[in-house]
Amino acid sequence: MLRQQDVGHRIVVRRIVGIREGRPLFSDALGELVELSETHLTLATAQGPLRVPVAQVHRAKRVPPTRRPTAAAVVALERAADEAWPAPTRGRLGDWLLRSAEGWTGRANSALPIGDPDRPLAAAVDAVERWYAERGQPALINTPLPLAAPVGAELDARGWGTRPPTLVQTAPLPLPASTPASGQADGWGGAVVELATAPSDEWLGIAAGRKGGLPDAARHVLTAVDQVRFAHVYADGALVAVGRGTVTGQGRWLGLSLIEVLPAARRQGLARRVIHELTSWGVSGGATHAFLQVEQRNTAAVALYQRLGLVTHHTYLTRVAPN
Repeated sequence: MLRQQDVGHRIVVRRIVGIREGRPLFSDALGELVELSETHLTLATAQGPLRVPVAQVHRAKRVPPTRRPTAAAVVALERAADEAWPAPTRGRLGDWLLRSAEGWTGRANSALPIGDPDRPLAAAVDAVERWYAERGQPALINTPLPLAAPVGAELDARGWGTRPPTLVQTAPLPLPASTPASGQADGWGGAVVELATAPSDEWLGIAAGRKGGLPDAARHVLTAVDQVRFAHVYADGALVAVGRGTVTGQGRWLGLSLIEVLPAARRQGLARRVIHELTSWGVSGGATHAFLQVEQRNTAAVALYQRLGLVTHHTYLTRVAPN
């Protein structure tokens, strides 16, 4: 059977899907294991996320990867993502990054363990715990998989918890599928998309509602990027959708974040419209690829991004130190 060391790897699962004439019926699923608990396992498959109760698993095993990105590619993308979401307080352990932003979002308040920490692994984790304790924050470590699997094994041994897995998804630019379908070009209620170099107060209000407040550090995270644009979508004078785009990684990567449509305006193509405008801006600035980070359990967003041509490059787990 599978173990925590298999998280982040490609697996095949044979599961029981029914009974016919007293004999079990089986179905096979192939994908990346992104979560493993005592009761369920979750795969990122070509058709989307698949959650399988352990009681239905007949057999499961790791299989060789296909077109897996190199370690260097994962490191480069993680560095570009860090540039796109810059924590105001930072430290280093060799190549590892330590980040703090008044607790606003896990990405900006976690260690990123890529590269050499310039000390034994156990000592590096000890140093991470001390760094966050000095700031009165819980220690978090983001572990890109399978690159940081050794770090994950050390954290398992220490009893660290795990937040839901996050998919890091990518696609080459432009994204032709981001263009709204016929009849949706003007969006909802005559919506107009505006790109600005700074977010409006209304934009920040929507971000605060989604992320649970907006401390001063959050403004730094959102705006302290050389190339950044904030999408505002207005309909009948009201802000109904927002989004944020950045260009980092030596100009290669367009980062998409905080794509949000207010409930009354959903299912009208506005998210596609926001993404289309931001990707057009990114292409005009020389970006060749897009990336975004989305929780695997956010199935509606994962399905949208899949339709736009984004695929999972790798996953990461946010690990939480025990109290």
